[in-house]
Amino acid sequence: MPHRQHAFPQVDCAQCPIRHRAVCARCETDELEQLEAIKYYRSYEAGQTIVWAGDKMDFVASVVHGVAALSQTMEDGRRQMVGLLLPSDFIGRPNRDRASYDVTATTDVQLCCFRRMPFQEMLITTPSVSQRLLEMTLDELDAAREWMLLLGRKTAREKIASFLSIIARRNATLQAKRPSGHVAFELPLTREAMADYLGLTLETVSRQMSSLKKDGVIALEDKRRIIVPDFDALMHETGDDADGGVY
Repeated sequence: MPHRQHAFPQVDCAQCPIRHRAVCARCETDELEQLEAIKYYRSYEAGQTIVWAGDKMDFVASVVHGVAALSQTMEDGRRQMVGLLLPSDFIGRPNRDRASYDVTATTDVQLCCFRRMPFQEMLITTPSVSQRLLEMTLDELDAAREWMLLLGRKTAREKIASFLSIIARRNATLQAKRPSGHVAFELPLTREAMADYLGLTLETVSRQMSSLKKDGVIALEDKRRIIVPDFDALMHETGDDADGGVY
């Protein structure tokens, strides 16, 4: 299925909703103009593959709208989701022309793409872009370490609470604020996908979501809309040290 070109509005860099979180966050006006010259948009429907592992990539990209999943297929055909890409996250590696993982749209997705070779040249000539990409890479490493702890040591209830807190914190960051008190957000995955991502069964995910709802930690407006009456109460359920870092 070919990607769609006009599913989302296309805006200039100055009006972009991820302007202050993406790889262009520190760019001056003239540097934004350089990025404008090498960028284009691509849109994908939920469930559509953006790129397969091993495919040649002639672009790198920032997620503007929607959520994509990173997954890896094992020799016996089993697939494991290994990461989520949320708005402002970066896809691809400038110095690699092959994709390392399958990237699949879990919701409708819009990407702001940059032609790979001109972008590589900008990393050399534009320190603000290269420094921001380094920061984002280190943040991604911290998130991966946090996920190792979640998968390896946490109970099912703590896994669900941690996943919900990660989504809530990312949504708040995009709005340039810290989550506190009452927060609400759209769940980017189905419960089946959550189960796959968290290493749980569908039944366990449903049971733990119901338990958190019964205890007043969350409320459900529908299958995807999550209400958190008290964010501190949700964080308490994650099992994390209160003095720990925030992704």
